[in-house]
Amino acid sequence: MDINKIRKSFPLVKQSLYVNTAAIGLMSEELQEWRQEHDLDFLIGGSEMKMDSFHMISGIRDTLGKFLGCDRNRIALSPNFSLALNTVLEGLPKENNVLLLQSDYPSVNWPFESRDFNLTYAKIDDKVESHIEEKLQSGKIDVFAFSLVQWENGLMISGDFIRYIREQYPDLLMIADGTQYCGAFDFNFDNSGLDIMGGSGYKWLLAGTGNGYMLFSERASERLSLKSTGFNSVNGNMEAKKDIRLAKRLEPGHLDSTCFGSLDFSIKKLMEWDIKNIEKHNKALIEKARESLLGLDMLEETVAKRKNHGAILNIRGGDKLFSYLSDNNVCCSQRGGGIRLSFHLYNSESDLNTIVDILKSAPSSLGSYKN
Repeated sequence: MDINKIRKSFPLVKQSLYVNTAAIGLMSEELQEWRQEHDLDFLIGGSEMKMDSFHMISGIRDTLGKFLGCDRNRIALSPNFSLALNTVLEGLPKENNVLLLQSDYPSVNWPFESRDFNLTYAKIDDKVESHIEEKLQSGKIDVFAFSLVQWENGLMISGDFIRYIREQYPDLLMIADGTQYCGAFDFNFDNSGLDIMGGSGYKWLLAGTGNGYMLFSERASERLSLKSTGFNSVNGNMEAKKDIRLAKRLEPGHLDSTCFGSLDFSIKKLMEWDIKNIEKHNKALIEKARESLLGLDMLEETVAKRKNHGAILNIRGGDKLFSYLSDNNVCCSQRGGGIRLSFHLYNSESDLNTIVDILKSAPSSLGSYKN
């Protein structure tokens, strides 16, 4: 993977130290050109073009299936993860006992908390897997829902642990948010041990807003009873009303061809660049960042003690340090009482070194946690 060639596709990295993919991924020049052409086709093609685009949207399941390791018939398309999860939960029995992680992403926890499920929480720290298993051992848990990578600090739930839990608790329904994982790292759903995994495309998949997906295992259909339906659920076949598969229950209405065409285009670019190479790059960069920031005593203990980590780090610092970084052209976010830095394929080691130098140059009064 030629990182310098890839960086040329993202003009913003020439102007900014962009470490904010966990908030929103950048648009490539190639995607912007595709979107312009797509809109031009609509301008001159009208309804004929849009009708043809419905076939294109269906084909996006093939692209997602190859990229994420799931049969196309078990893939649902949705404008975003949040809408998809809320729809899924309407088909889950309300008497279910659900295990969540404390301070997980609101779009994971809130949909459960707003319904009448029996909720239990596991603590998020460097021993999070042990806390999860303790909760599973202590009582009957029907559903475990969590983010593969935590949005605030990048803590990653071990894939080996997920597969272990699958073996130990075969009746447990596991639902995961892959928004902060997929696109940054290689993933195969059918080998993951998960029952349901969804995500939005506007972060690490670099596809812009308005597109997302949800993948289902074969056994997920046995646990869910969804009533949502509409004309698009049967692809216009009026005779198919009584035979709608689970994934199409999440697609009652028509989907936007620009948004989902962008998802298709961006995933194909990630496959062209090779997700295994992207993962190798991201892991090497985040490990170097972790070492450098540990040397500055700017990482919380939870992160410092763990080997597996997402492409996100949260450093100690409040409003003043955040302003200092912004004034020095670093684009990042404030999350979880600190400052979140996130690194992707268009970030280089030079970016990291420059950010470390900026942090070293900051007056000591700016670096105190929550100042």
